[in-house]
Amino acid sequence: MRKRLFAGLAVLLLSAAPTLAQTHAFTGAHIIPIDGPEIENGTLIIEDGRIVDVGPAGQVDVPRRAERHDVKGMVIMPGLVDTHSHIGDGSGADRSAPIQPDVRVMDSINPRDSGFQKAQSGGVTTANIMPGSGHLLSGQTLYVKYRDADIIDDLLILDEDGNWLGGIKMANGTNPRGASPFPGTRAKAAALVRAEYIKAREYGEKKATAAEAGEDTPPINLGYEALLDAMSGKKVVHHHTHRHDDILTVLRLAEEFGFRVVLQHVSDAWKVADEIAASGAWVSLISVDSPGGKLEAMDNHFKSGRMLERAGAKVGFHTDDGITDSRFFLRQAALAVRAGMSREKALYGMTMAGAEMIDLDERVGSLTPGKDADFIILSGDPLSVYTHVQETWIDGVRVFDRSNEEDRKYALGGYGASNDQAMHLHHIELEAGQ
Repeated sequence: MRKRLFAGLAVLLLSAAPTLAQTHAFTGAHIIPIDGPEIENGTLIIEDGRIVDVGPAGQVDVPRRAERHDVKGMVIMPGLVDTHSHIGDGSGADRSAPIQPDVRVMDSINPRDSGFQKAQSGGVTTANIMPGSGHLLSGQTLYVKYRDADIIDDLLILDEDGNWLGGIKMANGTNPRGASPFPGTRAKAAALVRAEYIKAREYGEKKATAAEAGEDTPPINLGYEALLDAMSGKKVVHHHTHRHDDILTVLRLAEEFGFRVVLQHVSDAWKVADEIAASGAWVSLISVDSPGGKLEAMDNHFKSGRMLERAGAKVGFHTDDGITDSRFFLRQAALAVRAGMSREKALYGMTMAGAEMIDLDERVGSLTPGKDADFIILSGDPLSVYTHVQETWIDGVRVFDRSNEEDRKYALGGYGASNDQAMHLHHIELEAGQ
């Protein structure tokens, strides 16, 4: 009886004791914090999913409780932020109308798609998953962490009130043109967008007037609510655009209706770099390194990064996965540097710039104490073609380890790395005569 009493008391004391923090110390690496100078022999401390300290060896105290990781000869930098991806096979608007802001890509993403693991192997930790560009407005985008997930909730990034975060996807140029009700010309495309925003603004004014008078407000219109979020600046508009004249059309619409915009793709950015810089709009570039595509993207050039940097524009990068495989995302920065963009701005464009474009710069994008512990460990310089991502950490959890056989499969694309959607018949054995 006495033994049982002591045993029960011990269990009670253990359960009441505070859980020890999950603390990790990474020592000996060349650290690229993004928010400051590179550190030749650095130490990174993370605890409970947050960055606690980072700095030169000898200037950072390593807690006794920390699990030590000797990463001498490696490079550590923040996790990459992809501002435009289609991983998870998400869908948006259908062909019933060219503008459908009530549609949410979140309602169609498959979180068990192998693309997420492939992206982890490329060092991508945060992304903006978008519906397609076949509409003037194809729906609401979703900001995610590439955590290991079984359900969509595992990927969500939430604000302080528990709301999921995302933007609005728009497009112009060739993609959304077509037979009625889709626009047949570029001018009609802009006219349709303008008309829809005006309707949303009028809806908002009626709501405000009714509320002020104590009257019943108009029935909820989810599409107009989303457009009001865009015009108020609550949601960022991520706008697919390529040709120089289409780019300027987007800037006119943004100025007219007050929405914050990220110019996505922007093949002709180098032609209108000064105009983009003057507008204050963000630019998210893609260096498509495979031939083919559409005529409006024929003047896409690696020098856009250099031209935009010189003009003073704000520049980041994206994959548009599966147009460009997330495993090769760092190639975007390398190609931009080869064409004259500074190393500093190119690496900033892969991390902090993307975080700023999706309003997450206070949480991700740099190795700043207090931010989420999202980082990658590389075998060498991030701009070298010989460098591989060795480990990817999200919220202080290692989600990719190249030394692990299964993880390495996603990095290299071996058998079984991409057939998660295939139909399989397992363990069916038929004996003779059955």
